[in-house]
Amino acid sequence: MSTAARPPGGVSRTAIATLVGTTLEWYDFFLYGTAAALIFNQQFFPSLSPTAGTLASFATLAVGFIARPLGGLVFGHFGDRVGRRATLVVSLLLMGLGSTLIGLVPTYDTIGLWAPFLLVVLRVVQGIGLGGEGAGATLMSMEHAPAGRRNLYAGFPQMGTPAGLVVANLAFLGTNSLAGDAAFTAWAWRIPFLFSVVLVAAGLVIRLRIEESPSFDQVRERGEVARFPLAAALQVGVVRLALTLLSVVANSAVAYVFMVFTLSYGTRHAGYDKQFLVLGVSGAAVLWFATIPVWTAVADRHGRRTMFLAGSAAILVWCAVFFPLLDTGNNALALVALAGMGLIIPVTHCVQGAIIADTFPARVRYSGSSLILQAGAVLGGGLAPMISTALVGTDASSAGVTWYLVAICALSLAGAVALFRTVPETRPGAGTARLPEFASEA
Repeated sequence: MSTAARPPGGVSRTAIATLVGTTLEWYDFFLYGTAAALIFNQQFFPSLSPTAGTLASFATLAVGFIARPLGGLVFGHFGDRVGRRATLVVSLLLMGLGSTLIGLVPTYDTIGLWAPFLLVVLRVVQGIGLGGEGAGATLMSMEHAPAGRRNLYAGFPQMGTPAGLVVANLAFLGTNSLAGDAAFTAWAWRIPFLFSVVLVAAGLVIRLRIEESPSFDQVRERGEVARFPLAAALQVGVVRLALTLLSVVANSAVAYVFMVFTLSYGTRHAGYDKQFLVLGVSGAAVLWFATIPVWTAVADRHGRRTMFLAGSAAILVWCAVFFPLLDTGNNALALVALAGMGLIIPVTHCVQGAIIADTFPARVRYSGSSLILQAGAVLGGGLAPMISTALVGTDASSAGVTWYLVAICALSLAGAVALFRTVPETRPGAGTARLPEFASEA
């Protein structure tokens, strides 16, 4: 059934279902990030120094990112051959299973080295599940979009990132408040992980009610299903792939420094209260969530390219002042720093999924999008907290982190400028008509 023939309620239900699903997946993923910053160094690496323990915790965080490309390749392959809907159901199940079992892993004091080993295994399960979710949810919503609202609908799954962060942080804060610091550190941190099973069950009920992507239905009806989708997707060319990847890598790096590393740095080196920082990051994530529909509507009306370039430049500037503001130790200035991130990050984040997706035709779009998105997540977000911790080192200076973020933002901005110069621009609001082979929207 074409998009035009589908009832409006069904299209809207699909967008909401992708938002709910990605929120639940990111809730699971961010639970781990918050725990890695605040808890896991004590529970799973107690024999190490505080800095080494934090590095080890963030290393297990990075393992999940390294597993994401594997999930992206596997789910991308079957998403292009079997369909988007079935793969998104399986990805949600994997994330829920991984998170729930993390809540049951004994600590180092109980089973020794088996504790961090099991943590890494379950982190790999999480990474594989999220690797299938990121591109698939964006495609499902974007390919259902009404004419002229492609960016808006592609932005719904992107809203799941800040929403998942807020829910995860509030779950940690609520549990900590009810149990107390000592009990929370000892055992109550497990409760938010165990609660994942309830949230995933609710998400499955919603996700099982959505229809298959109309773009994939058309591919299947025309007999154009690719036998090896990833190989076909690579025909876009190394230069185009490299520039697309470079354009989006900074957003991932900055977002994970803001969402995860800030909690560790702010409590250990800048003297902030843990609850203040978690609430500050959560409040900034609410701004991130609320402004995505605004920016995607702007992109649909005026084109996404100028907006993406302006957002890339703004992130670079704000990264130069973010840690200097935090280093003042002043709560008000810290809130300004965090709120600035919450307002600037969504400018590029909200359309990067659509930019990546429109690099590829529908028959290989899941595989191609997953390749770029997950490679960017590994090079950007997966390594950023660990690199930042190492750069702070023993002298507790944030200068190295600031230069690292500014440099990666400059590279992404240059990549975006080069990408948009090499790809012909079409008018905004092109709707959901089948795109020319490897052509991009505005």
